[in-house]
Amino acid sequence: MKCSLMLHTDRMDLGEEFVSAAGVMEASRAAEAAGFDAVAVTDHPFPEDEWMRSGGHHALDPFVPLSFAAAATTRLRVLTYIYVLPYRNPFLAAKSVASLDALSAGRVIFGIAAGYLEPEFEALGVSFDKRNDLTDEAIRAMKLAWSQEGIHMAGDAFSAKGHTALPRPVQKPHPPIWVGGNSKRAIRRAVELCDGWIPIPNPRSAVSRRHTPAIESLDDLRSRIEYARETIQAAGRTDPLEIATICIGTERFGTEQFSLDQVTQYASALREAGVTYLNVGLPGESRSQFIDNIAGFGQDVMPMIDRL
Repeated sequence: MKCSLMLHTDRMDLGEEFVSAAGVMEASRAAEAAGFDAVAVTDHPFPEDEWMRSGGHHALDPFVPLSFAAAATTRLRVLTYIYVLPYRNPFLAAKSVASLDALSAGRVIFGIAAGYLEPEFEALGVSFDKRNDLTDEAIRAMKLAWSQEGIHMAGDAFSAKGHTALPRPVQKPHPPIWVGGNSKRAIRRAVELCDGWIPIPNPRSAVSRRHTPAIESLDDLRSRIEYARETIQAAGRTDPLEIATICIGTERFGTEQFSLDQVTQYASALREAGVTYLNVGLPGESRSQFIDNIAGFGQDVMPMIDRL
């Protein structure tokens, strides 16, 4: 089992502690030293104020902090967790991914989703109702941009009539694409078009807000993984499918609430269910506290994860 670390690039309230070149690079170096396989950032280009007041968060453009993370490290992979694909023209997104993959020597993991914030879609001029079709269309368009010359393709809001994009990604045929979302359509998208699936813990109380089914328990997750396996079999897929989810409990690491045994047991149960990649969130109200917690996690938890 592998492990990624969420960077605190959404903590705008703490300023340069995390939302700075020094903050991103120091945390990334600490993650690499602790044995993490990747660092990850989220995506919200223009969130609505009402959503922010009810627990939402801002975010840097994902490719900017991930560029600094890659520059500060040599082995660590850089993961978008997640990038709302319908918000952007797919060829511009493909250019960003390929550029980062080229400059990081092939370390990008491209985590995507169809998105769920209707006001953000509206503000960006994108149809919320078309988001799933736009996501599928974008994946196909990006794969063409990463691999072919003289591309001809017409989409919902674009028309390419003989275009080529360089540089190519270092990873062939392209960087791994992981799809976020709990719906059956998201799972089918992951199996049929992509390389991994990101199930998202989601309480039933948030289903209507997030527009994705609930995953509240290991049994819920196991049920969705079983559907993924059925879909893999029906599609005749032979390539492995990464399954990456959040390791609940790690956000308490370094606090009085943290229980090493609880996190160990939960991570083991996730691995038994079929999860291959854990996304870890660690606390830290200052950069030094965050760095200490990264080092502590590497010492106390990572050896257990490495054995799973």
